[in-house]
Amino acid sequence: MTTTAPRSPAGAAASDRPVTTGVVIALGTVYLVWGSTYLGIKYTVEGGLPPLLAMGTRFLLAGLVLLAALLLARGRAAFAMTRAQLATAALVGLFLLVGGNGLVAVAEQDVDSGLAALLIAGTPLWVVLLRAVLRDRPSAATVAGLLIGLVGVAVLLLPGVRGAAELGPLLLVCLSSLLWSVGTVLATRRPMPADPFAATVVEMAAGGTAMVVLGSLGGEWGRLALSTTERSAWLAFAYLVLVGSVLGYSAYVWLLARAPLSLVTTYAYVNPAVAVALGALFLAEPLTVNVLVGGAVIIGAVAWVITAESRTRRRALPGRDVGATPVEPT
Repeated sequence: MTTTAPRSPAGAAASDRPVTTGVVIALGTVYLVWGSTYLGIKYTVEGGLPPLLAMGTRFLLAGLVLLAALLLARGRAAFAMTRAQLATAALVGLFLLVGGNGLVAVAEQDVDSGLAALLIAGTPLWVVLLRAVLRDRPSAATVAGLLIGLVGVAVLLLPGVRGAAELGPLLLVCLSSLLWSVGTVLATRRPMPADPFAATVVEMAAGGTAMVVLGSLGGEWGRLALSTTERSAWLAFAYLVLVGSVLGYSAYVWLLARAPLSLVTTYAYVNPAVAVALGALFLAEPLTVNVLVGGAVIIGAVAWVITAESRTRRRALPGRDVGATPVEPT
């Protein structure tokens, strides 16, 4: 997960954009990189790095890399923003990174990476529910997709309800998804910095700092033993910083400016499948009936909702290729 999806440049969502080789490569990068972050988090926390300290440091370092690149490319003008925009970006960072990424890392100490990805995949469904609460009425097709998706979530939680698995960590992932959705909705309703990279730097700084503080208060420094931390944890941590956050987000922003948004948003239901496959391949995570059925239902529901939202907005904005509000992965 990184941050909320940046706004596309004006007129950049035209449906006549060609699907070039570069677009295919960038989309494949987003599919693979963001689908693999759940595996990276699992290796990080299982290898001995405390979850909140690791994820907080991850985003602080990634934010520094993006800050340096942005200053070199555009100078300080890229960070021209009002106090309201700065405050919103910081608050969004807390919801997305602390509530979203931080809680996922804590939960993945006990939850399989693929299962966590499938539960997080339902985030667009929570976004629809929050919009309905805020009197932004979704279409009947969108509501149908939401209800179907909630059935999928229930199927994934069933082993925990029956006592075959720990229910607490599973519910923590669901809470993470809900908080992620709150941050996403907030970013669309409050003033945000105009430059998406500048907004991301602020979000990473706020969320990363908060996680380091919370990890410190929770005694995670006492759990950090550098001599016993596995090499795989350090490699996974470096991967999350440089590839998961910096490369994945850069490829995503590049796609937003050059590819149809309806194509870009397909990552929302491709990434979970990638995460499940990688978890089974590298960690031998079991592909139980609940995982396969519940995951398929959620991914199908998300695809349904994104398609329904896209059609609704396309009718509202004729001639534009408008997708559902994307929600970025861990």
